[in-house]
Amino acid sequence: MQSYIVYFGAHSHGSEPTFTDQEHATDSHHEFLGSFMGCKEKAKQSIFYSYNKHINGFAARLEEKEAEEIAKHPEVISIFENKIIEVHTTRSWDFLGLEKSSDIPLNSLWKKARFGDGIIIGNVDTGIWPESKSFSDEGMGPAPSKWRGICQSGMMDEGKSDGIKCNRKLIGIRYFNKGAEEIARYLNLTIPSEFSFLTARDFHGHGTHTLSTAGGNFVANVSIMGNGYGTAKGGSPKARVAHYKSCWPPAFPGCADADTLAAMDTAIYDGVDVISASIGGKEDAEHFESGLQIGAFHAMKHGIPVVAGAGNSGPAPSTIRNSAPWLITAGASTIDRDFVNYVTLGNGKILKGASLSYQGFPPDENLYPLILPEDAMVPNASVAVAEDDRNSCNAKNILMDLKKLKGKILVCINKEQKATVHDISSLQPAAGANKDESEPGFGIITINDKESGNYLKANTDRIAMSSMNFTTGESIFAYIKSTKNPVAKISSAKTEFNMEAAPMVPPFSSRGPSKVEPNIIKPDITAPGVNIIAANIGAPQFPYKTATGTSMSAPHVAGIVGLLKILHPHWTPSAIKSAIMTTATTKDKSSRSILDTNNKEMTPFDYGSGHVRPDLAADPGLVYDLSVDDYLNFLCTRGTDEKIISMFYPEKTFVCRKSSNLIDFNYPSIAVAHLNDSVTITRRLKNVGKPETYNVSVEEPTGVSVQVEPKSLTFGKQGKEKTFKAVFKRDSNDKLDRYVFGALTWSDGYHHVRSPIAVKL
Repeated sequence: MQSYIVYFGAHSHGSEPTFTDQEHATDSHHEFLGSFMGCKEKAKQSIFYSYNKHINGFAARLEEKEAEEIAKHPEVISIFENKIIEVHTTRSWDFLGLEKSSDIPLNSLWKKARFGDGIIIGNVDTGIWPESKSFSDEGMGPAPSKWRGICQSGMMDEGKSDGIKCNRKLIGIRYFNKGAEEIARYLNLTIPSEFSFLTARDFHGHGTHTLSTAGGNFVANVSIMGNGYGTAKGGSPKARVAHYKSCWPPAFPGCADADTLAAMDTAIYDGVDVISASIGGKEDAEHFESGLQIGAFHAMKHGIPVVAGAGNSGPAPSTIRNSAPWLITAGASTIDRDFVNYVTLGNGKILKGASLSYQGFPPDENLYPLILPEDAMVPNASVAVAEDDRNSCNAKNILMDLKKLKGKILVCINKEQKATVHDISSLQPAAGANKDESEPGFGIITINDKESGNYLKANTDRIAMSSMNFTTGESIFAYIKSTKNPVAKISSAKTEFNMEAAPMVPPFSSRGPSKVEPNIIKPDITAPGVNIIAANIGAPQFPYKTATGTSMSAPHVAGIVGLLKILHPHWTPSAIKSAIMTTATTKDKSSRSILDTNNKEMTPFDYGSGHVRPDLAADPGLVYDLSVDDYLNFLCTRGTDEKIISMFYPEKTFVCRKSSNLIDFNYPSIAVAHLNDSVTITRRLKNVGKPETYNVSVEEPTGVSVQVEPKSLTFGKQGKEKTFKAVFKRDSNDKLDRYVFGALTWSDGYHHVRSPIAVKL
């Protein structure tokens, strides 16, 4: 007899259940199951866990037919098998090597850096849900003595028992909304101030998710309805964290530059050590026409690294955001874990999709009719729908006939991967089909358009749902056309591990080259950003959720930066960035070149220096360091007036170096935006390891010869700096108007200090 978990959501007895409350909950579980088994005593014998405190549900031994009947009950959110599962979550830290199957190796950066204990991570985002267990301060001492932050309560929090509160983990909370109010007033937007403008509480979920990814504490027994089960934690799990709310969705459409700048300014004052900012403009802004990039510049001056996402506008070239060289710009990658389910077609073909749906259709052998949006419309609704949108999941003006959907599986095209059950207005009325449980509701199969290709994101919903890639979708449409009565069934979701083709670059991750800064390769690095499990807001039955985007990649890197700050407290932000970049890998788990989800080989404009490797970043051997003066001279080479530059640094008199050249900016990657004949670049390396001799090797870009002098560098002691030059020369004068790629690596046999090369011919 199989064991199942039956899940109802949350209890009505609140967050502080008494013993009587718990007894009543258990009794209600016995009553419920007894109604299916014929008597309460049988139910008591079957149930071996009654979840009676916060989670409302039970685990019981059931016949398959009993499980099928229970799944039809309107009060049941889901019923799923009690499976044997591995201990993994978030899987990303295992994938990055900080742990191995939940065991932490002795040489792990986590252990070396005390899990980030002593560091303060600031997060600029949509607010915080302080009650999340990820921000528990259990076992933590007082905040560092340097801390000057506050726990700001808004009018919405005052006098409320559930008002926003800090602790020894979450040591600071502030909000900034004046810029948003001004924009709202200008645009005549109606903002419900009582909803979210007067509190730092997160009503969107983005900020809570990102901060817990960067610095969330260890939380055991986390899963998404049994999937991804394990211990959730951030990159610096023992760090203190502070949140600066400058973004106001859903009440306001984004973040105001004025608020972001105020948040950055205050974070610097408060004493944060790292800033994670998963935000960015619709286009890549000039460096000093962006609140984030200005704030990051001043943070850099104060020794505070700032990590930002590359943006989610890929895969087209030159879609990169946050290209300022003083930012660490993170692109997204997949990890070696998939959330999957399977669709069985009436012709017997079984197709793999992506899903985190809480349930499939009832666990029987029934197949359900497939229906296209154009066949489920209300009469005459198709008149206003463009031909290309007739079978789209995204079309806003398609109205569905609920009766046509009931008991069927809707098959629709998910354009640009932007549709979810919650976002598709045309499907919202159809959700009502589930209210009458006398017969099954409906399911959804979303299929990528050609542009989205084979990239899949697991959507979370209570409806049976599966996301299919373009290639698989073609076979589904072919099957529908081949028969008068196409049918299928959707399985429940499960977790699969150890995907060999990982990491991969998903299509949404924004690409270089930067239109604003073509002489610098951006993004700098890639990090996990697909189906990342981290803290959620609100609903106690769903304390953790998955999210996807470069917004998830940035806090991964910020958490790693926190560890490096502990291990190397005197390193500059640029030294930390260099260590992360020069130790990255451009290979996947099977030692092949990193690909995108359509199996196309990627370049530095897709993944930057490669995929982050935290343990190697702790000991890079050499770094390409940059001082504040170096950044100011960088501005000189861009044509910024010297008087203006001096205003960035009033503490001292600044004069532009006469010999400065933009191509000689001491960045850890090498970009030549236009190679006409030949060009010579200069770089400077600092030893942060033992005395060693390093030899150079070059992977020459196609059509370009590269000569480096000297070919070896000997460093006598830590802190010693040496300079080298590299001459890039075209092999022919043919104008190709395209980029070619290579790499330059210095190695002592143990360390491999690698810089990607991008040259436009």
